[in-house]
Amino acid sequence: MDSLTTWNIAAMPALIALILGYLSGSVPFGLLLTRLAGLGDVRSIGSGNIGATNVLRTGNKKLAAATLLLDALKGTVPAAFAYAFLGVEAGVIAGFAAFVGHIAPVWLGFKGGKGVATYIGVMFGLNWRMGLLFLLVWIATAAITRYSSLSALVAMLVVPVVQYLTGDPKIAAVAAVMTVIAYAKHHANISRLLSGTESKIGKKG
Repeated sequence: MDSLTTWNIAAMPALIALILGYLSGSVPFGLLLTRLAGLGDVRSIGSGNIGATNVLRTGNKKLAAATLLLDALKGTVPAAFAYAFLGVEAGVIAGFAAFVGHIAPVWLGFKGGKGVATYIGVMFGLNWRMGLLFLLVWIATAAITRYSSLSALVAMLVVPVVQYLTGDPKIAAVAAVMTVIAYAKHHANISRLLSGTESKIGKKG
């Protein structure tokens, strides 16, 4: 067996994980669910985002909750599957690809969501303790500040650090990269937080 064939075989798990993760992450559940419910194109309202927060602006809380759950699961399923059957590296690749798929789905011209729900899902798929930590930090920050966006931003800072200190550095690395990308996607929220104009939980505007 020559070196090229050996390399191709070795690269197969990574390729499978990449494709599986991206295709899973790129399913626009928010858009699909709102259309099936007869609410039109969710991209035409609010922030124009396909995530649960914008789906909530339709006034349908159950639909927003379903979107949140499905957007998380599309990160959890490929990450956990690849991790279990192909190894930690494949799990990390699948999880990251799912995250990218949500943010830049090919079906929607690479214009997707901000990635928070899928980030949480990926962490549950790779290390459930980090997924739980994310939720706990989010809840605690939200209870204190009443800012949903700030809660997510704080949680996305805490998770990579704790993961690095207590677990696999590969998972910590992908969490850190996802954090950087998610922060870039939240640039408008960060600007509003700094200016004091960001909407608080339970308040409109």
